[in-house]
Amino acid sequence: MTFETTERARAQERGTRRPGEPVWRRTPHGVVGTSVGLLLLAVGLLAGRADVALVGLPVLVGAGWSGRPGALAQGVPDRVTRTRLTSDDEQASPGELGATLLLDPPPGAELLQARVAAPGHVPVDVVLPATRRAVRLGLATVRTGPQSTFVVDVRGHGAGGSTAEDPVRSSAPDRLVLPQVMPLGRVPLPHRLRGLTGPHTSRRLGDGSELRDVHPFTPGDRLRRIDWRTTARRAPDLDELYVRRTHATAEATTMLVVDSRDEVGPDLRTWRGEGPQRIDEPTSLDLARHAAASVARAVVDAGDRVGLEDLGRRRRPVPPAAGRRHLRRVLHGLATSSPLGPPARRLRPPRVPADAVVYLFSTVLDDEPVRMVRTWHEGGHRVVVVDTLPAVRPVHEEHLRIAWRVTSMEREDRLRQLRSEGVPVVAWAGTARAEASTRFEAVVRAAERHHGSSVRHLT
Repeated sequence: MTFETTERARAQERGTRRPGEPVWRRTPHGVVGTSVGLLLLAVGLLAGRADVALVGLPVLVGAGWSGRPGALAQGVPDRVTRTRLTSDDEQASPGELGATLLLDPPPGAELLQARVAAPGHVPVDVVLPATRRAVRLGLATVRTGPQSTFVVDVRGHGAGGSTAEDPVRSSAPDRLVLPQVMPLGRVPLPHRLRGLTGPHTSRRLGDGSELRDVHPFTPGDRLRRIDWRTTARRAPDLDELYVRRTHATAEATTMLVVDSRDEVGPDLRTWRGEGPQRIDEPTSLDLARHAAASVARAVVDAGDRVGLEDLGRRRRPVPPAAGRRHLRRVLHGLATSSPLGPPARRLRPPRVPADAVVYLFSTVLDDEPVRMVRTWHEGGHRVVVVDTLPAVRPVHEEHLRIAWRVTSMEREDRLRQLRSEGVPVVAWAGTARAEASTRFEAVVRAAERHHGSSVRHLT
């Protein structure tokens, strides 16, 4: 007898089992079958009815035999059903999350019963033949950021369903869902452009494609800039040379500031931390991620630089840069932004690069965003506030209605003050999200009328 078999026999003698030891139990069907067989056999023997006893004998034998699924050792199956959940990829796109459930039942099992559950979804029960297989799982969600996915309980059933094993649980790893992007129209540029090269035309002299003027040659001008036609017309004796001067090109810098200090949904009851957020309703942070990702994608497509700052986490910001790889870094930073404890007050607003346009994505439920916007605005930055508060559903509780009425009036006062100070506010909740590009276009046209600022077209 091997060491493993000896340990198993000793455990059975003590009435205990080792950790991980498989356990198969009789189901109510097996117990009923055994009881009916014994009853028929007893009635036949007591009444002297051999036919009744013969009817109960196969029932009893069948129930006893079906209670031994698979390869047995000392009356215990060799193992339980092996399960493993693997995600399709480490990062997923919003809308659909998938995983693969790998099943390996023990020999002798006939059926596998699996219950698939996920946060915010109704559990689903499926019955499958007991064979090695891979089952594809999927769920729909509108949420972004770290998300819990699948929890599967699998239970094997023996022959005739008279025995079953204890459920075996498998959990899929959490997924990081990146925010989607939405195409935008024109968005405003900063008041001043920076850099010596870029997709925009600045007011400085330099290398570019837009003609500024024709000027007499001075030390420092390049010979390839000489305009020979103008020189021949104005100085036939070539005693003076003329060059074509152009406007220099430059790039714009955009800083995305996400207010992740709080995360609220359409249900006021969840604002106090009571109950989970619904999986089919985006929260304020989901809307902020989506809006910031759309702006970042538009800026990168135009060849400009974009950075990211998170108000809810004291960590190093993502510095402004350009390119597809940097866009992936910004999207990852947006997906990992989340509130940490109660909203905290900063001593000073985050520092942003000079001559950068600042986008603040916030619910504006307190005075902190207003204070930061005023500081940036006074420092010469162009600031755009994106309102990310979802549409709040009405509630029946009187105290919640009164609290929300006071909170909403205070919030509207803050937004009205920002608009009166020349800070545009763009809503991003509900149907207003589809009109965001139109609102950005209105902001651009207002800047063109009042300030004559440069604008760009982003696709």
